[in-house]
Amino acid sequence: MTTEDKNKKRADAPETVPSTKPMTAEEIELDEKKSLALIAEEFKNGFDFIKKYEKSVSVFGSSRFSNESEHAEDARMLAGRIVRELGYAVLTGGGPGIMEFANQGAKEAGGESLGLTIKLPKEQGSNSYLTDNVGFYYFFTRKTIMLFAAEAFIFFPGGYGTLDEFFDIITLVQTGKIPKVPIILVGSDFWIPLQDFIKKNMVDTHQSISASDMDLFKIIDDQDEIIELIRKSPVANWWKNFELD
Repeated sequence: MTTEDKNKKRADAPETVPSTKPMTAEEIELDEKKSLALIAEEFKNGFDFIKKYEKSVSVFGSSRFSNESEHAEDARMLAGRIVRELGYAVLTGGGPGIMEFANQGAKEAGGESLGLTIKLPKEQGSNSYLTDNVGFYYFFTRKTIMLFAAEAFIFFPGGYGTLDEFFDIITLVQTGKIPKVPIILVGSDFWIPLQDFIKKNMVDTHQSISASDMDLFKIIDDQDEIIELIRKSPVANWWKNFELD
């Protein structure tokens, strides 16, 4: 079976993964080798996947948004422009909502529309606009690949998962674990209250971050400005020489 076949199989219905039920200490010990092997396989498959695409932009956002959301069309249009005007691939989690609209825009523009998919019990599987994808069982392996994949990160409004990914990325940039790349928050109605919270509580009141850390991300609704910011940013492909044996 080829790597591509394995990826498709894993994206549809993983068969060799541990049970989704909570594991006891004894089960963890018994399944340790199996779990570690699966984790290593997912990292290798993930890095092999993103190495195929020289330049990409990752798009995050709620899986719950329908086409009635004001952000749906914005995601579709912006992804299309990223493909047409910049020649970048568009990478998402491959699911519904904002991810699907971004993938739709990329595919309709004739570009690479990529997905790092994961099967969840309460959500549909991969959306129908992917031109290539790789499947994951573990959230943390999937998220790691997505965090290392892009020349820019674009966040639309979302839930816990979107905020988790946002804070992970700005932490990696803050601590120098990945190069500084554009982190763009689209939807000022959603993001400005969060920015105000960070400034008031984390900078001014508790000094838990530096004032300069506010510059790690930008809230931008204007798509022309977003395109130019990505265009002027260097291609951050340092990780493409990363190897997992």
